[in-house]
Amino acid sequence: MNLQDALFNWLQIKIVAEARPEDLAAKETQDFFEVILKEDHQLKQFAAEADETMYHIRYETESGAKRLMFDRETAEQLLTDINSNPKYNE
Repeated sequence: MNLQDALFNWLQIKIVAEARPEDLAAKETQDFFEVILKEDHQLKQFAAEADETMYHIRYETESGAKRLMFDRETAEQLLTDINSNPKYNE
């Protein structure tokens, strides 16, 4: 999995885990992607912040600090899909 995909997947599940703190599967999946980012991509640190339209992920590698942006609506789509499915909201 390339770095951009790993960061996007981490961001999506982080959004879900924060919105649904009782969802242990979401937290475990977030932890899984954090391991991928740290071990496979050697990220030293990473964090996400949102503004009105974008999520900004700041991360640090051996080569320095970098930033990647994702459309907010796209990043929040997984949460929207989960919330709209009654199977996951019982």
